[in-house]
Amino acid sequence: MTWRPGCELAALTQRAELLQATRRFFLERGVLEVDTPLLSHASATDLHLASISAQVTLPDQSSPHSMYLQTSPEFAMKRLLAAGVGSIYQIAKCFRNGELGRRHNPEFTMLEWYRPGYNLQDLMSEMADYLSWVAKIAVPETVTYQQIFEKFLGIDPHRIDDQALALLAVEKTAINSAGLSRDDCLDLLLTHCIEAQLGCERPVFVTEYPSSQASLARVKVVDGVSVAERFELYINGLELANGYYELVDADEQLQRFEADNRARKTHQLPEVAIDQNLVAALKAGMPVCSGVALGLDRLQMVMQGTTNIEEVMAFTIDRA
Repeated sequence: MTWRPGCELAALTQRAELLQATRRFFLERGVLEVDTPLLSHASATDLHLASISAQVTLPDQSSPHSMYLQTSPEFAMKRLLAAGVGSIYQIAKCFRNGELGRRHNPEFTMLEWYRPGYNLQDLMSEMADYLSWVAKIAVPETVTYQQIFEKFLGIDPHRIDDQALALLAVEKTAINSAGLSRDDCLDLLLTHCIEAQLGCERPVFVTEYPSSQASLARVKVVDGVSVAERFELYINGLELANGYYELVDADEQLQRFEADNRARKTHQLPEVAIDQNLVAALKAGMPVCSGVALGLDRLQMVMQGTTNIEEVMAFTIDRA
């Protein structure tokens, strides 16, 4: 009977308590809750994200035009940062096409926050405080991307040559690597051979991803290798959060968006309209800051001890 919710009453109660605790946490720290649109004229260009489009007709228009349901409130929140609003957070519904399974639903709930003046370590410390506050989760340890590849696969992901990497990806995953990029091969090895083992003894922050995976983060050089100033949080093999020391250079960000769309074309994926409002906001001057997006559904999965997202959502896509 699909009219019934997919989760138990206890899960709905836990969700309400999680939302209340989250708001208390940020209220006590003077972080402003904001509310930005679900619909936008632009969306994320990232190759690994698929937006859901919507046709919108306004009273003065004879035909509809395409808009996007947000994959994250990030772009709009950064426009607020550039306008001088200060530290902000948002609990937002987000949408990603083609994502469905035990850990995914096309519609999900994201907690995202930004802290002007914070570096990445400051933000990781605050995230540890938040996890302790809402769920009594232990302080995560910090490891680098290189360290996890060396530990579980015996390779340096930054220095292994492309051919050896492609051969290893085939050997370990039995997936044909023909036509896959270096980052595709690294992602295959991460998801198939490493991810399930991360954060099982205690939560873990993974840092210093390859600079080619920087997305909207700054880049720095460590031991002669260019790496992204970002982290991902893992608990029991589940990725919960993605944080950045935010890129504030408008020209560099525009170049990355344009490179994404060129890569989309190469991979026969639809190009995505670039958010020129975000580029303009960066040009106007966004403060130096760090920001993070945390999947609240996944956090509740950890708190509830389940591996199925259906058990923490009232209505997943099949019941909507």
